[in-house]
Amino acid sequence: MNGIELSEAFYKEYGEPMIKEKFPHLADKIAAGVCGGGSDSFGFDDELSRDHDYEAGFIIFLPGEEVVSRRDEFLLERAYNALPTVFMGINRPKMSPVGGNRRGVMRYSDFFGSKTGFSDGNLTTEAWLRIPESYLFEATCGKIFFDGLGEVTRIRQNLSDMPRDVKLKRLAGNLLVMNQSGQYNYARCVKRGECGAAQLALGEFVKAAINCAFLSENRYCPYYKWAFRALKELALGKSIAEPLEYLISSGNAPAEFEEKQREIENICAVIAQKTCEIIEKPPENNLERLAYSVNDCISSGEVRNLDIFYSV
Repeated sequence: MNGIELSEAFYKEYGEPMIKEKFPHLADKIAAGVCGGGSDSFGFDDELSRDHDYEAGFIIFLPGEEVVSRRDEFLLERAYNALPTVFMGINRPKMSPVGGNRRGVMRYSDFFGSKTGFSDGNLTTEAWLRIPESYLFEATCGKIFFDGLGEVTRIRQNLSDMPRDVKLKRLAGNLLVMNQSGQYNYARCVKRGECGAAQLALGEFVKAAINCAFLSENRYCPYYKWAFRALKELALGKSIAEPLEYLISSGNAPAEFEEKQREIENICAVIAQKTCEIIEKPPENNLERLAYSVNDCISSGEVRNLDIFYSV
C-alpha cells in the first residue's frame, strides 16, 4: 500500500465520518485528498520514504471565508488533530501551529497560491512561461478523494493543461540546450581534457532531454530527485532513461567517449522524431534547426519573439 492508498484508507475510516457527523453543514463545501510535495503524494514512496514526512494523513481543502468561516476552519483543524495518531502502524506527526504542514486543513486558495502564485489557478502567459514544472507537478499530483464544490478539481485540471504556445516555447529552448551541451560542447570539453566540464555538459544535456520527454507527452517533470523515476513511466522515457543514466554515471575514457557520443545522437534522434510529430513537420535530426522550427510554430507573436531560452 503506497502513501496515497494509505491516506485514502485513513480518510475513509476516520476523516469522512468525522466530517459527516461533526460538520454536516460543510460536507458539500469542502474537498479532501492528497497532493503537494513528498514522495507519498507522487505515488513514489517506498520503505526508505518512511524515515521522514510520511504519514497517514490528508488535506481538507476549504473555499474562501465567505463560504466557510474562520471559526469553522478552527473547529475543523481541532477535529482533524484529534483523529488517531497511528494508522496501520504509521505515525501521524503533530500539526505545527506556525504552518508548514503538508496535511491538515487549508484554504485551497493558499495551497494553489503557494505553488503557482495564483489562488484560482488562472495563470497569465508570463506565469505559465516562468513557473517551474515541478511546482505544477505538485499542484496536480496525488488524488482528490472528495470535492463537494468541484473547485479543487477544476483548478487542478486547469493547471494540468499547459497552453500549446508555452509548451512549444519550453520545448524549443530545451532542444537547443540539448544541441549545445550534448552535440557540441561535450566533445569539445573532452578533447580539451576538461572532464569536469564535460560531465557538466552531459548534466545539462540529460536535464534538457528529460524535460523534452515530459513536454512531448503533456506531463510535468517533478523535482530532480524523482525525475528518472517519473521518466520511466513515460512511453518515450522507457527508451531513453537507461542511456541517459549511463551518460551521467560513466567516465570519459576514449572508448567511453565514443560510446557516449553514439548514445547522445540516438537520444537526439528519438526526441527529434517525437518533436516532428508534434509540430507536424518532416523529419529533422539537426536539433538546432528543429528548435527554431518549433519556435516558429508558436502562434502568439509575443511568445514567439521572446528569447528561445526564456522558459528554460
